[in-house]
Amino acid sequence: MTFTAACPPPCLCASDIVSCSGRNLSTVPPDLPGYVTRLDLSHNVLSALLLNWPDRCLDRLTTLVLSQNAITYLAPDAFAPTPHLRHLDLSSNGLSRLNASAFHGLGELEVLLLFGNRISQTMAGAFQGLSSLERLYLGGNRLAVFPLELYQRDGALPRLRFLDLSMNMVRQVPVQSLLSLATWLQGGIYLQGNPLVCDCALRAMLEYWERRQYRPLLDFREEYPCSLGQEEWLNCSASPQGGFHGTVEVSYQAEPGDWLMVPCPGVSLPLREGFMVFWVTPGDGSPALGITNGQSSRLTVLTNGTLEIRGALREDSGTYSCVAVRGRHRSSNETLEVTVSVGNPSGLGKSGEERSSGGEHFNTAFTTLASCVVSIVLVLLYLYLTPCHCHGGKAGGVGGCGGRAMLLCADPREAELADRRVTGGKRVAFLETGGEHPHKCSAKHPVMDAAATEGILKNGSRALEQVIEEHVA
Repeated sequence: MTFTAACPPPCLCASDIVSCSGRNLSTVPPDLPGYVTRLDLSHNVLSALLLNWPDRCLDRLTTLVLSQNAITYLAPDAFAPTPHLRHLDLSSNGLSRLNASAFHGLGELEVLLLFGNRISQTMAGAFQGLSSLERLYLGGNRLAVFPLELYQRDGALPRLRFLDLSMNMVRQVPVQSLLSLATWLQGGIYLQGNPLVCDCALRAMLEYWERRQYRPLLDFREEYPCSLGQEEWLNCSASPQGGFHGTVEVSYQAEPGDWLMVPCPGVSLPLREGFMVFWVTPGDGSPALGITNGQSSRLTVLTNGTLEIRGALREDSGTYSCVAVRGRHRSSNETLEVTVSVGNPSGLGKSGEERSSGGEHFNTAFTTLASCVVSIVLVLLYLYLTPCHCHGGKAGGVGGCGGRAMLLCADPREAELADRRVTGGKRVAFLETGGEHPHKCSAKHPVMDAAATEGILKNGSRALEQVIEEHVA
């Protein structure tokens, strides 16, 4: 006989939900039912989560709420009995550090809430293995260093798109590394409420985020210590006596192997000492380049903020964004982006082989267009010059088909009135190879006489000549 596990005495149960919230529990109740999918242990006095905290494997559990407790310790592999967790809430506890294997085995976890603890350190690999994690809440802790390992190297979380680092102790952020992240990653980083040092690099990044309309900055703009006042921004902007690149081109064309100099739009010269310029290169995850650390194998940011591309390649084509403090000189219609195209898609001005390839493309297109014109003419002929057989009269007479002639009738009644038609009008005839066919005119559509036919052919020829002239030009 099979018995269904009863609801633990201090808890409330509703189908697959077990709530033990607010029961002043210091340990997890035993005999939790194996069918539970949501377990709420919040608002208790739990102090640790040991390896054997449930007395059975809860392999159907997807949501575990442990908030508002006094948990200061998570045992290694503490969540091994709950391998299918997708939502874990450890907020408002007393955690001060996260061990390397604290969340081991939670490959399906999507949301992890750790805000409101006292976390000041995360051991290397603390979040490793959370391959499905999308949202990580670390706000309201004591972190002093931006956890860049969440996006780089072995500890990277491939699906992380939301990171809350608000209300921590972070003073410096790796601006150039953050600008190198994909736009959908940058747009999910919350930094409000930190004692950030508002140097020129940070201000340039915040201005760039504001231009990009990233929600974390727009929603909590007043909680960033960096002021947008004119005097503060002036210390990070280019020399006010210099001339602005307001007319800098926003599109550049180059051939493979060329050297290309791309000025930063909206930046005045000469630059102040310490002025920061970053260039975000095309493609999500491509490295951002800066003046002090802005050299790759072929791309360099010069001291005046200009991007130098040496030996341009076709893969250098794309949109480049210049990140710099523009401050009070900003305008709503000012662009931050420059488009670079390497290679001439039309084939003009290239080598003989490339030009030949372009000529082949032209010949193919011309042939296709000419065929279309001819097809249109033939369709018109078919629609308006439907042949019909005249009503047979006397053999060889005027009213008959005249031997092998087959008239094109403008109206079916013409066959009946053929004997009375004026012979001065022109007629178009097709010669048949067979004998006489004494059928009546079967055309269903009115057809044109010879003059109209000549007009159609002339118009078709004129259209064909016009197509030829346009393509040759």
